[in-house]
Amino acid sequence: MSEPADRYRRVAGQFTARVEAVPPGGWDAPAPCEGWVARDVVGHLTGWLPAFFFGTWGISAPPIPSAADDPVGAWTVLDATIQGAVDDPAIATTVHDNHMGSTSFEDTIDSICTSDVLVHTWDLAWATGLDETLDPVEVHRFVESMEPLDEVLRTSGHYGPRVPVPDGADEQTRMLAFLGRHP
Repeated sequence: MSEPADRYRRVAGQFTARVEAVPPGGWDAPAPCEGWVARDVVGHLTGWLPAFFFGTWGISAPPIPSAADDPVGAWTVLDATIQGAVDDPAIATTVHDNHMGSTSFEDTIDSICTSDVLVHTWDLAWATGLDETLDPVEVHRFVESMEPLDEVLRTSGHYGPRVPVPDGADEQTRMLAFLGRHP
């Protein structure tokens, strides 16, 4: 297995644990992203990830249930499909042009998918009252890679304004505040 495949497996596994632990009625709880509820967090991932990755790299996937109706099933199918593709050297190392330039499937998953799943793990946990602790190694990796891109990310419209944090705030708090979350 490659490092990107292992990293995705670890981060996605933490998201899966939260998805499977959502308490009864929890899927309709408000999420940190304005206008979203918990099921929308899964819906976001199950909506954009297949649209971006599957066609570009020719990945076949079974039908993904609607996150509105079956968030656990939707995530389970998507996660298995991504993990299977990133574990397959024939797909993982295939290079295609995308908005990041010419990159392999595994590098593209590593740079944008894994970090999105990491952040949305916190969103889902926050919304449903589950453990909000994220993998500290992945949080550090995210902070190191994203902070230098502050201006570019801020103008993309994908992130809200940075939220101020007290001096000495832990790295997860700084990461979430960087993204406009109120940890």
